[in-house]
Amino acid sequence: MIKSMATWKVLIGLCLLLGATPDAWALKPDRVYHQTPDSLGLAYTARVLKTPDGAAINTWTFVPAAAKNRHTTVVLAYADAGNMGSFLYHANALSQAGYQVVTFDYRGFGQSSDFAMNPSQLYYPEFAEDLRTVVRAARRQFPQQKLGVVSLSMGTIVAATVAAEGKLDFLVGDGFVTNPQEFIGRVKLAKNKDVLLPAAASQYPQLLAKVKCPMLVFSGTQDQVTTLADSQQLVARKDRHRELVQFEGGHMAGFAVLSRQPISFQTFGDLYVERISAFLSKAGLG
Repeated sequence: MIKSMATWKVLIGLCLLLGATPDAWALKPDRVYHQTPDSLGLAYTARVLKTPDGAAINTWTFVPAAAKNRHTTVVLAYADAGNMGSFLYHANALSQAGYQVVTFDYRGFGQSSDFAMNPSQLYYPEFAEDLRTVVRAARRQFPQQKLGVVSLSMGTIVAATVAAEGKLDFLVGDGFVTNPQEFIGRVKLAKNKDVLLPAAASQYPQLLAKVKCPMLVFSGTQDQVTTLADSQQLVARKDRHRELVQFEGGHMAGFAVLSRQPISFQTFGDLYVERISAFLSKAGLG
């Protein structure tokens, strides 16, 4: 029996979060914020950024818990469905652990600019420009802080593209896409669904090889599309600081799995974030 309204809100929020984002494996943007920082009592600053090609990118910035301030900024690059309102529990867990968190919506998602999309496509190269714009703005606003990206599923492609340009101090990926062609082949087998890729996807494996910043990868043992073997191979390079966190679960389930029980607004993803903090400390970044 659920004993409090607060618990109800946590469960409803988790249902919205998990229901909006699992295994979409092709673009499913949501223009409506079913949760906002205000609805969860989170302090934040809203800001709209302009990309070089004229798109307006909506962002929310969350200040870190004062007693734990790590002087590190984390940008959250989410997957192929929902919007940044679907990932407020992620933002809260990171900010409560002392990180300044910036969430943003790709063009065509949330309240960012309109953008015509084929729902069968996995991603668009323009999403990387959106992330670059957010990273540049964060660098200008917080020049003394380390800056990295926590990325999920499709967002790992976007984040790796930006990281390969030397724009990040670290990269965290959950459900890491290492080869888009192999990825869509596995989606076809798992869901009998045809997913399209932009022409630039053919160059992605070579681009991924250029990422030099420290990298932490979360991978589920039951993930059928971004497999544990993919992640093990990704972190195997001896000339790069890379680590793997393996968990029992499926695609992009790490945040829920790596949570203290019972799961609440305060505990959701706390063990996940602890692994990020330990990694950054070991890498000399936090």
